[in-house]
Amino acid sequence: MSHSSLSRRAVVGAALSGAVVAATAGPARAASRPATALSSGGDRAHRIPSNPVSAPVPVPPLNVPALRAALADLEHPQLTAAQLRVSGSAGRWYGTAGVADRVTGREVHERDTFRIGSITKVFVATVVLQLTAERRLSPELPVQRLLPGLLPAEFPPITVLQLLNHTSGLPDEQDPPYDPSSPEAIARHRYDRWTPEQLVALVSHGPMKFTPGTKQEYRGINYVLLALLVERLTGCRYGEVIARRILRPLGLRHTTVPGNDPRIHGPHVHGYMRMTDGSLLDITEFNQSLAWGEGEMISHTGDLDRFVTALFSGELLPPQELERMFTLPEGVRMVDGSPARYAAGLQTFTVNGITLWGKTGERYGYSSAMFATRDQQRRAVFSFNATRRDASQAQVSERIAKALTKA
Repeated sequence: MSHSSLSRRAVVGAALSGAVVAATAGPARAASRPATALSSGGDRAHRIPSNPVSAPVPVPPLNVPALRAALADLEHPQLTAAQLRVSGSAGRWYGTAGVADRVTGREVHERDTFRIGSITKVFVATVVLQLTAERRLSPELPVQRLLPGLLPAEFPPITVLQLLNHTSGLPDEQDPPYDPSSPEAIARHRYDRWTPEQLVALVSHGPMKFTPGTKQEYRGINYVLLALLVERLTGCRYGEVIARRILRPLGLRHTTVPGNDPRIHGPHVHGYMRMTDGSLLDITEFNQSLAWGEGEMISHTGDLDRFVTALFSGELLPPQELERMFTLPEGVRMVDGSPARYAAGLQTFTVNGITLWGKTGERYGYSSAMFATRDQQRRAVFSFNATRRDASQAQVSERIAKALTKA
């Protein structure tokens, strides 16, 4: 298996798809909460091309038995833990299953943090679009002009927007200097430190996959480049820029950009990885510099719910830039021929006639998702802990998505 298939591609997001295998089961626990209404706001400064927006489709009332059943299944694939927070104007619910720590048997609690993987990209995209709104950046500028010398001179121009919506066409990554298909090798190298320049170097060889802007392929390296761009424009580490512009203003005290710190501090859910001999290794400690601007952050369901509420309500971006997050590239399809599903930072899918926007994420031992209807009738943040990273994670994400939209 290639390095890109493990650390640069969101298995969870392929069709709301995710990771896999082995667990300690436990009953699902839930608490129903009253519904709350949310506001939206902002004035359009400039008109940009947009996908047609149809009238809001009423979401069905919360189906708590379906939610509880979707969360309680820790065997298909086997999980060590799962949690789900549902909110929005159409109702609220929170439930958990499994254990946060297999050694102590401690149950999952809503205060527990977890690695959010590629949901990090939404924070990076938000900052990039804020800089766009401040006229410090144009989405149509080639990244080569903004980050000179970083990509090979023979590469064609790649715009900032093409990085944001995964139409860059960059080459596949080379494998790291170890076997990325071996859980033992992954465990041995989990404290390795990577620089973003080293990550970019992994795609600096070989031909482009396609002409930029002609196809769509989800690639984490796009957001490594965008985080580097944030640092170039601001003169600060991208994590500090996210903290200053998003985390502190919104009071997201449990959301962090860990850098080279491999630990998760405070109450958290442990992640586990299935080894070749069938045993489970606690893989919670892991230097996330291998993911960096594409997937290194830590958060919890409450903070992510607050973030997506603020984002969709126009608290973080003016209307023109927010609209980019809901605008799929025109005339473009995924490399497999399926319809494009990634806008500038967000992805979209429709289940039971309900269209949701948001992002999935995964790291070793952790899978997560943050989605909402655009009108915020329904928001959902969930996390589950599978012990393998493969397509079987889709079973978890898909059954939760179906439960969220089931009448």
